[in-house]
Amino acid sequence: MRWPAEAVWEQVAPALPGFTVEVLPELDSTNSELMRRARDGLFDPVLLVAEHQTAGRGRAGRPWQSRPGASLTFSLGLLLRPRDWSGLSLAAGVAIAEALHPDIQLKWPNDLWLAGDRKLGGILIETASTPLDARYAIVGVGLNVAPPAGDGLSTPPAGLQGIAPGLDAGQALLAVAPLLVQALRLFEHEGFVPFASRFAQRDILAGRAVRLTDGTEGTAAGVDRAGALVVHTAAGPVAVTSSEVSVRPA
Repeated sequence: MRWPAEAVWEQVAPALPGFTVEVLPELDSTNSELMRRARDGLFDPVLLVAEHQTAGRGRAGRPWQSRPGASLTFSLGLLLRPRDWSGLSLAAGVAIAEALHPDIQLKWPNDLWLAGDRKLGGILIETASTPLDARYAIVGVGLNVAPPAGDGLSTPPAGLQGIAPGLDAGQALLAVAPLLVQALRLFEHEGFVPFASRFAQRDILAGRAVRLTDGTEGTAAGVDRAGALVVHTAAGPVAVTSSEVSVRPA
């Protein structure tokens, strides 16, 4: 397919000096590639797209399947200096959802869902240390463009074309990339607070019974100003922040 690399660059580069766009036919993982580059001392702002990932991964190392033309997989790498990193994945989710479609909802802490508890995509954020007064943030995004087969998946999948017929991976990239960069810059300066109400409008767990992987059960009550999930349990409200805890509708 034809990727709009130049169009993405034209929209992003004025706000992000040194920015480049790379599209590769195949990689193990765009996040892994940018992490390798960071270990080699390369911290330039870059949007790296892979038409096919052979070892894509999501949260907790879970595999992420991608098919050429049927999915959009990319990572955005740039230096960030926020005072507090809490809520970054939520801010990124807000930007992606707003860029694509009003019906896209967000599942704490890093998934994009559609009604019916169908997973549309996910976000994986990793950071690398640098000799500068900043960390190199790598924001990995995987989105289903065409609805994939749900065999063997614990959560039914969904595709963007189910809500936006005719949309292809390149068009989705062009819609998402500039707004994602803007959101990361806003987060760097103001943290999660500007995104809190916007996340709440798309929070698919709010008011629902949930179960955490550590056995805790309760009712999801949105997120706090730092992006922690608030769960009302029999023992009282709990703010869930651990990256090792997953939450699912009960």
